[in-house]
Amino acid sequence: MPSPTYPLRTERLLLRPITDDDFADLYAFQSDPDVTRYVSYDARDPDGMRAALESKKRDVAVANDGDRLSLAVTVPPDPVVIGEMNLFLQDTANRMAEIGYVFHPGYQGRGYALEAAREMLRVGFEDLGMHRMTARCDARNTASWKLMEKLGMRREAAFVRGEFFKGEWADLLVYAMLEEEWAAR
Repeated sequence: MPSPTYPLRTERLLLRPITDDDFADLYAFQSDPDVTRYVSYDARDPDGMRAALESKKRDVAVANDGDRLSLAVTVPPDPVVIGEMNLFLQDTANRMAEIGYVFHPGYQGRGYALEAAREMLRVGFEDLGMHRMTARCDARNTASWKLMEKLGMRREAAFVRGEFFKGEWADLLVYAMLEEEWAAR
């Protein structure tokens, strides 16, 4: 499976592999409990951020089920990392992947997450040849599912109390897009 050519550029953003130099920027928002409320990890302490950073630095190509792209998002010419985009290769045989994202709250509301997520869908469909791309979120995370809808993804499932998440049952929403829907958008 081909790997993307880095950096990825959109109209306003640059998406690139994560490096050691990104520690402070990532820690600035991934240590915030409000930011991590609906993501799979809790607010990171410095040691947790260092461990995550070591893993993320290797997430630059996908070839096997379970591989991930983890990319820093910046607004050039400013080198500050404002968010992180992820693409998880779920099933190579069926050409399926999932996208995920987390952004610094100080940069929300400007369309950056939408622009970066659209680029990750493009990478998945056009560069990696995916047939199906998904995204999921806690139903209480209104900003996340509204973003998925703005991307043109369709809500395929709403699992009532479908996930035991951070100590409580939560409703889970699943969105998807097919390669022909991407091409026709």
